[in-house]
Amino acid sequence: MSEFSPDHGPHLHAHSAPTTQQMRTVGQRRRDAEEKLEQHLQEARHKDHLHGSVPVTLAATPAMDQNDGGLPDGEGVDPNPGR
Repeated sequence: MSEFSPDHGPHLHAHSAPTTQQMRTVGQRRRDAEEKLEQHLQEARHKDHLHGSVPVTLAATPAMDQNDGGLPDGEGVDPNPGR
């Protein structure tokens, strides 16, 4: 580097590896977020259980034969706006 160019440290360099402390911080934040998500899911399951609903899951997808309440195909929305 030139003696006149400022050294911004490892935080601004595109190819620098994260420090051990940064990796620990990321890991702790991830664990905290996963714990919080699990708490929210447990609360949602508890609410659904009290109301007799279907349990909440992360992988829930609607069945193909369910009507989503939207418009039938091709009605109400121009698939080629501006023509």
